[in-house]
Amino acid sequence: MEPDDHAHPAWENILGLADLAASHGQEVSFPRRHVIFGHDRWGDRLYIIRSGKVKLDLYARAHDREILLTILGPSDMFGELSLFDPGPQAATATALTEVRAVSIHRAAVRERISTRPEFAEHMLSSLARQVRRTYSTLTDLVLTDVPSRVAKSLLQLAAQFGHTEDGVLRVQHDLTPEELADHIGATLDAVNKALSVFTRRGWLRVDHKSVLILEPDRLRRHATR
Repeated sequence: MEPDDHAHPAWENILGLADLAASHGQEVSFPRRHVIFGHDRWGDRLYIIRSGKVKLDLYARAHDREILLTILGPSDMFGELSLFDPGPQAATATALTEVRAVSIHRAAVRERISTRPEFAEHMLSSLARQVRRTYSTLTDLVLTDVPSRVAKSLLQLAAQFGHTEDGVLRVQHDLTPEELADHIGATLDAVNKALSVFTRRGWLRVDHKSVLILEPDRLRRHATR
């Protein structure tokens, strides 16, 4: 997983999706912590985020728990798998903040796919990027130590949600400490230990549901060592 790798490409870059959203999309909104769909719910819609953040948790049946797979923000989309493989969702989508989105019914997307082969190609390319990123994340979980994963995850979140504040990069991730650890794929104690080390070195400062990155270059070198 590259530090600035993004979970999904911007939906505007998918040929024909913008006009489909305009003609067949339905504006929806969800309050903070609302479960948009569960891993066992039948999926029939594509969602495009206008504002807010959504987390996707992958259900691990063998361990009876959910693993935080990715965090999505404005211009990201989710629910694509149901377009090509109708059935229960593979993940649970939860609003981390108040969310405004556009939902498009599967039937409208399938109709567009049948009449615009190039549209289908772009949608499949989007899915392929997701699969590639998931493989990369799994590789990190097996081969990369926790401090390096912490650095990579923070830089990835910075690429998605970071903004400069008084010359410092603030990453407002809106995750609880437990969710951040779950996103990194480590125990809370291990993640807190890595954050404490980075804080003592002056690389970052932890704030409520956000992180101030003071030395991004040092974090980047640590993430790729």
